[in-house]
Amino acid sequence: MNITNAMSIDVEDYFQVSAFESCISRKDWNSLPCRIERNMDEILGLLDETGTKATFFTLGWIAERYPGVVRGIVENGHELASHGYGHERASELDRGEFQRDVDRAKKILEDLGGQRVQGYRAPSFSICDRNRWAIDVLEETGHRYSSSIFPVRHDHYGVPDAPRHPWQPNGEGGLWELPPTTVPMLGRNLPAAGGGWFRLMPYGISRWLIRQVNDREQVPCMFYFHPWEIDPDQPRQKDAPLRSRFRHYVNLKQMRGKLRNLLNDFDWDRVDRVFLNS
Repeated sequence: MNITNAMSIDVEDYFQVSAFESCISRKDWNSLPCRIERNMDEILGLLDETGTKATFFTLGWIAERYPGVVRGIVENGHELASHGYGHERASELDRGEFQRDVDRAKKILEDLGGQRVQGYRAPSFSICDRNRWAIDVLEETGHRYSSSIFPVRHDHYGVPDAPRHPWQPNGEGGLWELPPTTVPMLGRNLPAAGGGWFRLMPYGISRWLIRQVNDREQVPCMFYFHPWEIDPDQPRQKDAPLRSRFRHYVNLKQMRGKLRNLLNDFDWDRVDRVFLNS
């Protein structure tokens, strides 16, 4: 029996990524050319072509300015979820700031989408051991699940010893944490969930990793990508650090084809239906 995996998209634009925060000021966001609408149209078309439903973790900042993006998600039968309001990392906010950010985003998304927002993903997977209070805040603001703790070792995020599969940080009855997929290998968890790793590795490796989880562990995978990853013509940030530019731009031209293969090779659905049966 084929296992149905969860497909998710973090709805943010190229100038909002944490890797470019040193060279793109937040106060300039409104003046930069936004490419989210064209990229979202292409993603929705690809999902429709392959008969795939997905979850879109959407920034409140994007939703406010481009309400048509939210309508497109909902009208096509996808799940609308939250990526916070302004793409500020949870690890850089105090409890009050974080609560205001997630509450603001949730209200905007629910007003525009006309449906309950159950899920949240922190920008840059920025919930970790030192801000575990964020889980309490998400419960208090009415979220049912989070996908914010990545069980990997990374220079910007990650909790390497966190559970690899769905778990409830506050115990039974509390919020579910649904981590991006990893595969244990050589004493560490290898990311198999998307993002830069998916663009960097040959597609055959990504397919093999996902099959390891589906076939050997008999559990669904959580995959993610961003709209800017299918956009090789986006403006280039020449002042960004070399490592950031490599991570952001590597193999953008191959992303559409790899995604189409991925959507055709596995069964996919919305996060809420895969993990919460709702």
